Amino acid sequence: MIRTALILLALLAPANGREAIGIYHAWGAFREANPTRCFALAEPVRHGGGAFASIATWPARGIRSQLAIRLSRPERDGLAPTLSIDERRFTLTSRGQGAWAPDRRTDAAIVMAMRSGRSMSVSGVSATGRPFADTYALPGAASAIDAAALACLPK
Repeated sequence: MIRTALILLALLAPANGREAIGIYHAWGAFREANPTRCFALAEPVRHGGGAFASIATWPARGIRSQLAIRLSRPERDGLAPTLSIDERRFTLTSRGQGAWAPDRRTDAAIVMAMRSGRSMSVSGVSATGRPFADTYALPGAASAIDAAALACLPK
């Protein structure tokens, strides 16, 4: 997992003026300067389809700890993917390969569950009708989320 995070760091850090803040197990923390945006990011345990999970802070927009998921496959129209953290379940909103929490309250509940969880999975039905699940290891997620949030505090 550390190898994956280091590859992720190498690929993403130079893009769009991104600054790598740190790697915390399989999670990376990053900051972008213009517009200011900070986020924690991880790839699923089994890579594929460009999938990732992120928790972002956008100070200028007043957004803090917002979930964004890129699914490994486009979701079937009309079906909502489910995010599971240990025993907790959350219904997400989706369009194509993008998925997110339906509101800020759900974002906050997901981040709280991530802080104490061991694994997270996003499951659904692809546009071709096949079920899928993208699974993420959560060790390091809380540290990456906190590092990203701190990087976006006013200086």
